[in-house]
Amino acid sequence: MASQYQGANTPADPKHSSRLGLRQHFYLAEVFGGLKLTGLRFFANMWRHTLHTIFRIKSARGAVTIQYPDERRPYATRLRSLHRLVRREDGSPRCVACMMCETVCPAHCIYIVATEHPNPEIEKVPERFDIDLGKCVFCGYCVQACPEDAIRMDTGILEFSSYSRGGMIYTKETLLALEAAGPNGVPTSPVPIPADRRAP
Repeated sequence: MASQYQGANTPADPKHSSRLGLRQHFYLAEVFGGLKLTGLRFFANMWRHTLHTIFRIKSARGAVTIQYPDERRPYATRLRSLHRLVRREDGSPRCVACMMCETVCPAHCIYIVATEHPNPEIEKVPERFDIDLGKCVFCGYCVQACPEDAIRMDTGILEFSSYSRGGMIYTKETLLALEAAGPNGVPTSPVPIPADRRAP
């Protein structure tokens, strides 16, 4: 049924009619138009890359290429990167082993063993706090669920790998050694290298 604002066979906008003209039926004009646009972009970027690489003109850069790892793209401040555990003033972990992060984790990659804290005002402390980054989906639920703000994902470290599954399990000591990234998102802590990645 036709709308009250539009006739039965009249397009809403005559410029964008659903009926194709003779030229559009053969698609050749559109194909050549697409090739022209692609060619212009390609050769413009190739010229900029040549100026940047050979003639060392810093202002002339191609549209897409970032020379990783020498250059890095700017990351958003909310980017979820490698986890870290926050310390108290006395150096102990802020975590009270409430198991909230372990419970809420959809990948079940957090493993916590609780023990008594030497300070009687603090009920528990994690004796063991492991995160299996091979299973982690970096959803950030553990950070949101933590009532003590003890776990954060703000290290800025994105390049971590291992040759084995065991090397992807980060322990409490490794997580406590990490620090938050700088204001520009650059990591301030060195990337933790598992034992199977170290040089012999």
